[in-house]
Amino acid sequence: MLTARRRAVATAVLAAGALLLTSCGDSDSGSSGDGKTLKLWHYEGPNSAMGQAWNEAIKEFKATHPGVKVEFEEKGFEQIQKTAPMVLNSSDAPDVMEYLKGNASAGLLSKQGLLTDLTQEATSRGWDKKLSASVRTTSVYDTNGIMGSGKWYGVPNYAEYTMVYYNKDLFEKYGIAVPKTFDELTAAMDKFVQNKITPLANAGAEYPAQQYLYQLALSKADRAWVDSYQLYKGKTDFHDPAWTYAADTFADWVKKGYIAKTSSSTKAEDAGVSFIQGKSPIFFSGSWWYGRFVDEVKFGWDTFLWPGSNLSPGSGGNIWVVPKGAKNKELAYDFIDITMSKKIQNLLGNKGGVPVAADASAITEPKSKELIDNFNTLSQRDGLAFYPDWPVPGYYDVLVSQTQKLITDSEKPDAYLDALQDAYDKGVPKQ
Repeated sequence: MLTARRRAVATAVLAAGALLLTSCGDSDSGSSGDGKTLKLWHYEGPNSAMGQAWNEAIKEFKATHPGVKVEFEEKGFEQIQKTAPMVLNSSDAPDVMEYLKGNASAGLLSKQGLLTDLTQEATSRGWDKKLSASVRTTSVYDTNGIMGSGKWYGVPNYAEYTMVYYNKDLFEKYGIAVPKTFDELTAAMDKFVQNKITPLANAGAEYPAQQYLYQLALSKADRAWVDSYQLYKGKTDFHDPAWTYAADTFADWVKKGYIAKTSSSTKAEDAGVSFIQGKSPIFFSGSWWYGRFVDEVKFGWDTFLWPGSNLSPGSGGNIWVVPKGAKNKELAYDFIDITMSKKIQNLLGNKGGVPVAADASAITEPKSKELIDNFNTLSQRDGLAFYPDWPVPGYYDVLVSQTQKLITDSEKPDAYLDALQDAYDKGVPKQ
C-alpha cells in the first residue's frame, strides 16, 4: 500500500523496450558474492497476479543464467516491514527484495544507507523510460528520504489502486442498483443493514480500516491537500474540513452498522476472505486482491471507482530494492530487468495485475482489461493519492491503533484527529 507519488498523466500500459540483460553495475556492485546464487524475497501470494508473474520471471532468469541458483523466500508483508532495517544491516540480506514504497518505508531505508543507489542501472537499462511520471515517483528519494526526486532506490513493476469490490449476486438479491454517486452508495449500505447484513468488509488490525477513512478524506480534498500531507508542501491540519469529515463519517458508519465493531481486531486476510465467502457484499481495497478474487470468488462480482471523488489511494506498486549489503548485485539487476520485460509485464496484466510496461494489445482477458481501464481513468485525472501511512516513519502503527479506537468507540473523532496530528508533526522532517 504506500510511498512515492505523483503527477503527470499516468498510463498503466506503456510500450516496453527491449529486454536488457547486460549489466553496468554501480561502484558498489556486490563483488563479494559467488555470482552463482540469487537470493530473492517477496511477499506476493502464489496465485496473485504478481506472484504468478514473478514465478515466471524466476524461470526466465534461470533459463538466461545457466548454473545460477535462485534461493527464493516468501516473506509476509508485516514480517518484512518490521524486520527490514535489522535484516538489511546483517549478513543475511537478500540480493533483491520487494519492499514497501514511500517516505516511511523505502525512503527511510535509503536515508539510513541500507539500499543500493540504482540510478545508473535505471538509466542504462531504460527503466526510467518505461515508467510513467506518477508511477516513477516512488522510485526516487532525496537525501532526507522524501520521494519524488533524487536518486533511484527502487523499481516498481506494477501499479496499484483502490476500488470498490461488490457482490453482484447480493446486490441483485436485494434489488440494489450499482451506486453511481456517494449518496447511492450509502443508500445501498442502508438497504443491506435493513436486511441484517453488515455491508463493508473491514479489518481494523491492518490497513483496510485506515484506507476507508483516508478515502473519505480524499473525497473532500484536492491535489494541493495531498501534496501537503504526503510531500510536506504545506501545513497539514487534521482538523480541517476533509479530515474532520472523514473521522466523523467513519465513526457514524460504525454506529449505523456499515462497519462491524468486531472488525477492530480483524486482519486484512479476514476482510478479503469475508468477501470471497460472500459474507460481505462490499470491500473497498486494492488491485492486489483482483487476481485472487478472479481465482477464488465463485459468485458474480465486479468493481467501480469510489463515487464522488477524483482522488483515491494508489500509486506505483511495491518496489524491488537491492540492499546495500547484497552479495550478488549484478544478478539482482538482471532479475529486475526481466520483470520489466514485455513477456512478464503482459503476463502480469492478463493475470489481473496492473502492468507498467506491457503492450496494450497483449492484454486480452476481459476482466484484466477492465481493471487496467479503470486505473487509466483514475491516473489520467491525476487521482493517485498514495496511502495514509506513507508520510512519516511509524505512522502505519499509529493509524492502526487509533482507527481501532474509533471502531470500538473508545476514542471520539476529535481526540482521534489530535492523536494523528501529534504523531504526524513529530515525524515530519524539519525543513
